[in-house]
Amino acid sequence: MTQGVLGAFVAQAHGSKQTLAKAAAIGALAGMAPDLDVLIRSSTDPLLMLDYHRQFTHSLFFIPFGGLLCSWLLYPLLGKRWQLSYRQVLIWCLLGFATHGVLDWCTSYGTKLLWPFSNERYALDIISIIDPLFTLPLLALTFLAARTRQRAYVAFAWAWGALYLTLGFVQHERAEAMALDLAQSRHHAVARLEVKPSFGNLAVWKSMYTSEGKLYVDAVKPGLVASRVWPGQSIALLEVKRDFPWLDPASQQAQDIARFNAASMGFLAPDPANPLHVGDMRYSLLPHHIDPLWGIRLSANAPTDAHVDFYTHRGNARAALSTLIDMMFE
Repeated sequence: MTQGVLGAFVAQAHGSKQTLAKAAAIGALAGMAPDLDVLIRSSTDPLLMLDYHRQFTHSLFFIPFGGLLCSWLLYPLLGKRWQLSYRQVLIWCLLGFATHGVLDWCTSYGTKLLWPFSNERYALDIISIIDPLFTLPLLALTFLAARTRQRAYVAFAWAWGALYLTLGFVQHERAEAMALDLAQSRHHAVARLEVKPSFGNLAVWKSMYTSEGKLYVDAVKPGLVASRVWPGQSIALLEVKRDFPWLDPASQQAQDIARFNAASMGFLAPDPANPLHVGDMRYSLLPHHIDPLWGIRLSANAPTDAHVDFYTHRGNARAALSTLIDMMFE
């Protein structure tokens, strides 16, 4: 929804009062189009979806091609029916498509913005992957612009989007400073430190830093008046030779661990509850807990050409959300 709304009001900026609704519809469809990469799947290779998610369709260099492809589809379906010129549809498609990778860059998952020249995943970590406080006002303003044909609402949408992302950047810097202070208070030599907003808000942040082969996870709240820290947990980072001494380095499972490590930006650890599970420690229901939402499952008896399995673990989401809301307002 967020990708669609962003594509909609950015396209509206290039529309007249009479075409604000049409611009929103075409911009929204183009804005969501890059996530069609989730359809790239394999019944035999569970990690293929991770290899291609936020890859070429999200690259800055793919924007002209993606916008062009969207225009080829949307002009016959909508443009002709609405008596629009192909040029106008193309512009809206380009604008909508261009917003997608940039917005994903602002989140924490990691986006291959410079593919094919670089496979590095870029993430600003200034907004949660799902944040109703960002999306719903933009949705309302975009709808009002289309409904009333008043371009002022488009300007308000731009202002709200810029204000919220700026707030996210400020909060990120404050949370990062708190996380560094916390690590120093423990006399830890920090090798890597990252902070990410927790689900749906900019108040409570997940702090992660590595020191001497261990990952430390905490929650911090850089409040306006008083700040707060929730000490979390620690776990040894994945070390394949130590954690899976039986694994053949040339096997497909070993290669899959390397692929999953790249997709998870190096934040992997074996699951203490299951010695054959490896989890992506970046995401958990609560920011100060080590309880990964997804990971891979190995098999000690698998053939050398067998892939790992991909699993998800949601836990008690309702209870976690209630606890997170309490943390936001403490």
